[in-house]
Amino acid sequence: MPEDLSAIIRKRIEAFSPRARVGEVGRVVESLDGIVRIQGLSSAMAGEMVEFSNKYMGMVFNLEREDVLAVLLGPHTAVREGDTARSTGRVMEVPVGDALIGRVVDGLGEPIDGLGPVKSGKFRPVERLAPGVVDRLPVIQPLQTGYKLIDALIPIGRGQRELIIGDRVTGKSVMALDTILSQKGQNVICVYVAIGQKESTVVQLIETLKEYDALAYTIVVSAGASDPASLQYLAPYAGCAMAEEFMFSGRDALIVYDDLTKHAQAYRMISLLLRRPPGREAYPGDVFYLHARLLERAAKLKQELGGGSLTALPLIETQLGDVTAYIPTNVISITDGQIFLETDLFNAGVRPAVNVGISVSRVGGKAQVPAMRKIAGRLRLDLAQYREKQAFSLFATEVDEETKRQLHRGALMVEVLKQGKYQPLPVEDQVIVIYAAAQGYLDNVPVAQTADFERRLTGFVRRTDPELLPLLKELAPPAEERLGKLILQFKEAYSVAP
Repeated sequence: MPEDLSAIIRKRIEAFSPRARVGEVGRVVESLDGIVRIQGLSSAMAGEMVEFSNKYMGMVFNLEREDVLAVLLGPHTAVREGDTARSTGRVMEVPVGDALIGRVVDGLGEPIDGLGPVKSGKFRPVERLAPGVVDRLPVIQPLQTGYKLIDALIPIGRGQRELIIGDRVTGKSVMALDTILSQKGQNVICVYVAIGQKESTVVQLIETLKEYDALAYTIVVSAGASDPASLQYLAPYAGCAMAEEFMFSGRDALIVYDDLTKHAQAYRMISLLLRRPPGREAYPGDVFYLHARLLERAAKLKQELGGGSLTALPLIETQLGDVTAYIPTNVISITDGQIFLETDLFNAGVRPAVNVGISVSRVGGKAQVPAMRKIAGRLRLDLAQYREKQAFSLFATEVDEETKRQLHRGALMVEVLKQGKYQPLPVEDQVIVIYAAAQGYLDNVPVAQTADFERRLTGFVRRTDPELLPLLKELAPPAEERLGKLILQFKEAYSVAP
């Protein structure tokens, strides 16, 4: 027995090969307000992860002659002077992959939902170059938001960057959330990045996603208002890396940044602590690049690269509707269009409170289903005439019959395009309602009865001719004729209240 034991020990000793692990260790010489000055990391890279002696992580921001400045990704008091900092040799990265779907994580990809660790063995750097022009395809595949007004007049395509902009409490977050709910069954993975939000707001969002079975295809990245500015800065890049994993694997992804105003404010705070010179409106000069390198990563890839797409919906909060401020104009110039939500419309009960006049999609009808492209032109014309005539009719003592007709039709269109929150409509129902309104079938329906009429109409068409539904996306002449007959049939049976 002792001979066997000695033979085993001898074999182990012979098989042992010493492996030296070389690492670079520095010393913290200053730690103030989450900014850590480290000496001794002469080989550090910009954006590199450094690990402190208490296991908290930092991210290198400034490379100076004698030392480096890192931003602490944790509580401001976690690191003190004299602590050690170890170089990891890796740029900032987060876990990615299917294991994150249905989870709530922080800006480092660490779970905060109490459901245990994320079992993902794959990581992606939070910062990477956006796909080049030759790697992209034109944006032509629609991404349905479930809103009649958006899908008809301001269509969004897969791979597009569409800004949602407006004052506080005008329905920006609800619009983004409804768009996520509308992706159910559409094979789109969604990533919702909450930046600087109250924890109670994020919890409410998660409960809504659970209620509508949307968390099953959604990742929530949360950097709350109580989190350090460093995590609020990092969160959108981390969320983008998670979404990119699906794009590069040939799938479609949607990412919501809620909102980039708070992201810019977090970066301003970090920059001032790093003593970077402020520029316009006290923001650092590179704040445009901050959002440009984030949003440019949204793309529709060519087939050789998998054909996946990443659609970005950034949110921006304005002050008193001022879209000419520094951060709003920055993001407007980066994105492919904007949806402007107006406080006056919101207060007047118009939901969604979209100002059609200055809202635009630069992709246009290319990202629409053919049926919507066919019937939406008349809708925009009626709305434009209504806005113009409505302004003049306020000052006119007498209004002629033609103007009255246009005013009624415009009010009808506004009513048709109204939609409550968490009620996204499938594109077939949208085509039925908008076709009926654009062709004048609703002209003799009182405005107050419009919602009831459209609800019953869509139900009637679905019950009476279910085989027509798949044909509504194209709306070829035979399908259009069948739809017209069904609407007339419904109108004969529908009773208009006096």
